[in-house]
Amino acid sequence: MAKLVQARTKFLPQEWNFSNKSRYNDAEVQLSRSERLVLESERLVDQIESTTKKTQRDVNKKLDQRIEELTFWERELDSKLEELSNATELLLAQKTRLEKALHSCSAPLCIAQQCLLNREKRVGIDLVHDEVERELLKEAEVFQGVTALLKRTAEQTEEQLRLNRMAKFYLEKDLQDKATALKVEKFTANLTNNSPDIDYWSNVIRTEGSSVSPEEWQDFTNINIVNADKQKNNSTTMHALVDSILSETTGDMLKQVESGNRAFRRRVQETKDAKSKLEKQLSKVMDEICSQEKNIELLRKTIMDKEGPLKVAETRLETRTKRPNVELVRDPAQHRLVSEVQEITSNVQRLRTTLAQAEAELRGLRRNQLALEEEIEIKSNSLYIDDVQCTNLRNSISINYF
Repeated sequence: MAKLVQARTKFLPQEWNFSNKSRYNDAEVQLSRSERLVLESERLVDQIESTTKKTQRDVNKKLDQRIEELTFWERELDSKLEELSNATELLLAQKTRLEKALHSCSAPLCIAQQCLLNREKRVGIDLVHDEVERELLKEAEVFQGVTALLKRTAEQTEEQLRLNRMAKFYLEKDLQDKATALKVEKFTANLTNNSPDIDYWSNVIRTEGSSVSPEEWQDFTNINIVNADKQKNNSTTMHALVDSILSETTGDMLKQVESGNRAFRRRVQETKDAKSKLEKQLSKVMDEICSQEKNIELLRKTIMDKEGPLKVAETRLETRTKRPNVELVRDPAQHRLVSEVQEITSNVQRLRTTLAQAEAELRGLRRNQLALEEEIEIKSNSLYIDDVQCTNLRNSISINYF
């Protein structure tokens, strides 16, 4: 026992007091530091809680502003898409009108060309380069020009429709992206600290390679809207241009067709008048032929009738030559018989000359008859071509684009 007591170290009272005081002071320092840390922690917690809430409110506000911005641009894009779609529908209707107009041009052009071909079947003097032919050639030229113009306009319309479809595609794509972004933003804005969908994610503070600046984002949509506006305005201009072209070409074609019809009417009337005059002249010639034939028959009969008196006179002269000797006297009877033979012979010669002239005139009349009949046939053929074939074809012309 004595050994144990002797082995333990004894401290002095001063050391004991110093140790107690040190422990007290250390505890006081530690306590003070701890109290300060508690107060600082409470202040920091309050500050961070306030900052976190403020930041989250600010983020929520930014998200709400973004949603409003997206909603605004979505409405703008939707409005432009509707305007462009309406303009495209109207232009498609104009394209249909152009196609119908082109189709309706083919028949009148074929009719004009067929009329020209039909009129090549005119014969003789009637195969003339007249006003009708000039109007038909002009008509064919007008229809060909209108057809070419309508084709070019249809191609321009188709190109504008292609540009409209492209602008519409970009609007729809942008609108689709805006709708998706809006869905994402609304979902993001609706997240709270108690939402079940929240979690920790790695590497979220990063910049995507395909991301753009707000200015680039707005410029992209602005470009789509400006282009859509441009194509809508171009479509409106094209719509008006098609209206103007259809109206003008319809007027030009109707005017030319009417000019051709007037030329046909005048030509038909001229031909009818000429044919009527020729028929009247033929009637006179036929009457004259009949009269001349009777005249020739009369002349021939008269010549034959003179054969008897001439034979009698010549026989008498011949018989009186048989008078004997001094009885062969040149008495008044002899002189009268001689003059009778001379008179009858002269008259017969005159009749034969007149007969030859009458026969020549008859031949001339008959040649004239044939010429008149041929000319009347030519006029009949021309009338059939112009008044029947061509007129019936032209009556089927229909020009109406509206």
